[in-house]
Amino acid sequence: MLTIKTQSRTGMIAATLAFLGSWGFFLFAYPYHLMRREQMNLFLFDWDYILQTYRGSGWLARVLSDFLEQFFLAAVPASLIIALLLTGIGVVVYRICRCFLGKWPSLGVATLFFVWSFLRETGNLYQTRYTVATLIYLALVLLALQFRKVWLRPVAGVLLLALGAWTIGSPIQSVYGKAWSMPRFNYERVIGLDVETAREHWDKVLLLSKKDLFMEEASYCYNLAIAMKGRLGDDLFNHSQNHHYTLLSPASSDQTVLTNTMAGEAWFHLGDMTQAEQSSITSLQASPKHTGTRFLVRLARVNLISGEDVAAMKYLSILSKTLFYGKWARSMMLGRQDEAARKQIEAARARLLRKDFVHQSERPRDILQGLLEADPANSLARNYLLCYDLMCYDLDRFMADYEQERINARIYHEAILIWLSQNNRLTPEQVRSYGVDLSTVDRMDRFGRNPAKYKNTYWYYYMKAMYEQQ
Repeated sequence: MLTIKTQSRTGMIAATLAFLGSWGFFLFAYPYHLMRREQMNLFLFDWDYILQTYRGSGWLARVLSDFLEQFFLAAVPASLIIALLLTGIGVVVYRICRCFLGKWPSLGVATLFFVWSFLRETGNLYQTRYTVATLIYLALVLLALQFRKVWLRPVAGVLLLALGAWTIGSPIQSVYGKAWSMPRFNYERVIGLDVETAREHWDKVLLLSKKDLFMEEASYCYNLAIAMKGRLGDDLFNHSQNHHYTLLSPASSDQTVLTNTMAGEAWFHLGDMTQAEQSSITSLQASPKHTGTRFLVRLARVNLISGEDVAAMKYLSILSKTLFYGKWARSMMLGRQDEAARKQIEAARARLLRKDFVHQSERPRDILQGLLEADPANSLARNYLLCYDLMCYDLDRFMADYEQERINARIYHEAILIWLSQNNRLTPEQVRSYGVDLSTVDRMDRFGRNPAKYKNTYWYYYMKAMYEQQ
């Protein structure tokens, strides 16, 4: 009796440690790739949708995982669900092994299964469906082993697994990912930047950006966050930059899902609904399940702003049947919008392009100029245009655009001094005429003596680019 209690206590301790360890890891160190799954998932509380979508092999695993993934909206429930699934796999494997092995060998095999499942969950674009399928298959094996008559066990096992093959499908993800993965913490932070950018949590984006990852996607999110905070002209080079690609990205089928998804964020806030819509549609098609609440929300907002009421109602009608977006979707339907929502839509419509032409995001300067022609007060587009000129090293165009509206910002003043120097006009009178303080000239002199101390300046960015072009 004492031995049984000891074995039971050992298993309980192991399961508790596994649960707490996995929950803590996915909650504090690796939450965002789970929250991203929710953005690429769609579960509707509609019988017609359920019956049409969840048909064929693996329907049960798909419906269960899609139902669970809608709760991945926040880190706490997402990590809790994953921890419970992983712990469940370890417990069931331990119970299966105890039918044939001793306590410690069973614990060893269960640990291996747990670690394997844990590592799979860290994979990029991994789907919860395969963890759910693994747990159900193992539960069916354990159920078959409960028959007292030995000859019934293999018969029951074959029948239950055959049933599982139809209802659960494969437990191995063969399209996206490998047999297992390893945590990629820098990439997890990039995903976090993308998630918080989509939610317009600019302070969280800046918090995640404290450490420069030297990745284009990370700098892109950082740039948009400081632009929304009104600090693009001052803080741009506090992060690594790569030409204009970290400022504006093209939406294209040649890009990854992550890059395409990000590309639409800046265009949406700038006021180019064409590029924002293209980004969402392309990402929708390329996502693992070819759907996603994030893309449907963006398409609904784009069409509301563009005045495409029929298309907007289509997306809002879909979202109204979800658990967490339903209230918002119903409040945005025509005739139900409150005063704040109507004002927000009208303000966004004021920034729309007036010209009716097809354009490509590979020519972002033309789009930015068109946005400023439509709304000269679009300060976001103004700053993006100025920074685009600077990141393309085109100082003449920068000066022409700067004269349209002089903005008092540090890197603009640094660029002006370079242009004045190139045109032999770097005099105190000329400097003051552009609103540049003479102390900036002194700082440029110090930069010339020790450039490495001024890596967050436009001078350093421009100097490095000129050296690379030689």
